Amino acid sequence: MNYEILLTFSLATAVLALSPGPDNIFVLMQSITHGKRYGFATIAGLMTGCIVHTSLLAFGVSIFIKDNDFFYFLIKLFGAVYLIYLAIQVFRSDGSVSLSGDAVPKKSIWQLYKQGFIMNVLNPKVTIFFLAFFPGFLFSKTISTVIQFYVLGLVFIVVSSSVFGTIAFLSDFVSHLITKSTKAEFFLKWLQIIVFVGIAVYLLLSNN
Repeated sequence: MNYEILLTFSLATAVLALSPGPDNIFVLMQSITHGKRYGFATIAGLMTGCIVHTSLLAFGVSIFIKDNDFFYFLIKLFGAVYLIYLAIQVFRSDGSVSLSGDAVPKKSIWQLYKQGFIMNVLNPKVTIFFLAFFPGFLFSKTISTVIQFYVLGLVFIVVSSSVFGTIAFLSDFVSHLITKSTKAEFFLKWLQIIVFVGIAVYLLLSNN
């Protein structure tokens, strides 16, 4: 088992979770508008959805990449190209983060959990991202690929939940930082670009 790969995966996941996106912005808005409990309910729903995507990846892709180095290479190549595409999309954006609470209706904790779950499960971009991101971080030659994908899914959920939970807990400070500092938006934009490109290069160069 290669623990360095797991550490790299954890760090990449943490930075991606920090980068402004629809999920963490939604968590932030619920926390600011209605309170931290509502942000945590949203996080729980989003992370439950990640279990579904992990299962689809584990039982779908594992069949094809088992003892098939060429197909495994094609998946990693697809992942690298997709991540470069995401980096280009971020580069073309203005990097601004909208935190208007006008369109955040009051919902119960259970409703927010369900909404977070549905948002995640029905988002095809999450499926594509998991397919692009996970295969390049398989960390063992002996452990079943299904188990490895579930381990990666668990690490992804734990790290993302920790980052999102911190955002919810510090929602007032985070919103003030983003809205009052143009440098914060600039930093987060380029951090996201660097991480996407870095992971793409890693996927192309990795031999696991």
